[in-house]
Amino acid sequence: MASMLSRLIIFPTPPSMIVPVMSVVSLVALAGLGVSEILGKHLQYSKLWNLNSAKSSRKQIQLSSRTGMLVLYVPAFLSGVAAFVLYPNHDLRLFLVKATLTLHFFKRVIEVLFVHKYSTSGVVLDSAILISSSYFSATSTMIYGQYLTQGFPEPQLDLKYPGILLFMLATFGNFYHHQVLASLRTNDDKEYKIPKGGLFGLVICPHYLFEVLAFIGIFFISQTLYSFCFTLGTIVYLIGRSYATRRWYLSKFEDFPKDVKALIPFVF
Repeated sequence: MASMLSRLIIFPTPPSMIVPVMSVVSLVALAGLGVSEILGKHLQYSKLWNLNSAKSSRKQIQLSSRTGMLVLYVPAFLSGVAAFVLYPNHDLRLFLVKATLTLHFFKRVIEVLFVHKYSTSGVVLDSAILISSSYFSATSTMIYGQYLTQGFPEPQLDLKYPGILLFMLATFGNFYHHQVLASLRTNDDKEYKIPKGGLFGLVICPHYLFEVLAFIGIFFISQTLYSFCFTLGTIVYLIGRSYATRRWYLSKFEDFPKDVKALIPFVF
């Protein structure tokens, strides 16, 4: 049954050990990080940046939020740009995968520079390097894996056009909710508030929800083993991160509405 489903929506695996190995590594690593978030061991950025500090005696290097976020996203963006040079001859899917990944991380860089308004929190260097490495390796491997599928038989179910639509809608939704978060602060205001507007009345992390949908859209466009594993791992990680974020709001604000879920409206 699983094999039939795989043939229906996923390209045959290329004759390279890199792609299947990286697929397993990405899925296991991201899922592990998601479970760690639920258990209270957080990657140290945004509002959860210092929750592990009391448990660690090791001195940690802290970056400013803007610098740390640029470290997260710029390498992946540059990997996407470089792919247009490294793989100039491409079919439509390869072009779309390169374009959507590059656009996704370009949008994040633009938001870091011009949209986000930062609190006094920061990004611990160890976490910045880990996340940056994950995004960079994911972008590079996903594009390389797509390049290797050129000339392969197409999956029986072609999902690339629904994927384009889903990616565009999710990118808009993610950007919109980042703007809503930014509007909660003036330039001199560093305090956190309970977000309101958009889907914040239903879930505390709608920007994560739309990021999940964006990567599902990229998987639909790509339809490779690696894009499936990375997307599944990302879903597990953001489930864990959104759970931890909701728990943080409940601990900080007595008036936080209990019916607001973490990631999925009315469900979780």
